[in-house]
Amino acid sequence: MKPKTQPTRPALPAQKFTFHVTCKMETKFLFSLPDDYKPGSAQRWPLLFFLHGSGERGTNVQRAAIHGPLSHVKEGRSFPFIIVAPLCPEKQLWENAPLLRLLDHVTKKFAVDTSRIFLTGLSMGGYGTWSLGLAHPEKFAAIAPICGGANAINIILGSRDKGVNFKNLPIWAFHGAKDDVVPVSESKRVVNLLRRNGATNVKLTVYPETKHDSWKEAYRGTDLYEWFLSHSLPDERRSGK
Repeated sequence: MKPKTQPTRPALPAQKFTFHVTCKMETKFLFSLPDDYKPGSAQRWPLLFFLHGSGERGTNVQRAAIHGPLSHVKEGRSFPFIIVAPLCPEKQLWENAPLLRLLDHVTKKFAVDTSRIFLTGLSMGGYGTWSLGLAHPEKFAAIAPICGGANAINIILGSRDKGVNFKNLPIWAFHGAKDDVVPVSESKRVVNLLRRNGATNVKLTVYPETKHDSWKEAYRGTDLYEWFLSHSLPDERRSGK
């Protein structure tokens, strides 16, 4: 017996709903300039964009310098970067849209070399780094997420939608093998999934005896900063595709 032919049905009904949203937001941030930074000079400087962890959230913007590169600036260390560290409000998570607005603001406010914008963050900021970096790889010359993780769907769709930007984004992830807050399996899972989806420039450093505070080791030395400075955003990765 031949199967019955299903009748052709018209397309389902559809409508369009248009609405407007007006939202005024404020983002506090700390910044540090290189010792020889000169306002008004033609020279342009690399920008290091840092996202703190959940424990630093709140209203006191100085908390953004408790850990990470700015904690070393407070101790007297000099960096060849403009460093910007936003503050995440209490009980909130990092969101890409406000961070992009801030990034646009600081690249206009300061003498930023837009081919050398680097993104890094720890713990909750590590998750934020993965999220922002993978969603907008055309913005960053390199990213370094520390003790964080990422959603698999962001990686799968990013590999399809972002093309060469996604696959060629330099990534150096860090994690402590004994992390009891965000397990090291999170970074391993993300790195392996990235590689399976075509990422060509991703690596992971695992500190065998370190717990959650792997950022101390990652930010203490010079290797990470030298690695950042070895990268710049090529023209073919600025297209957003």
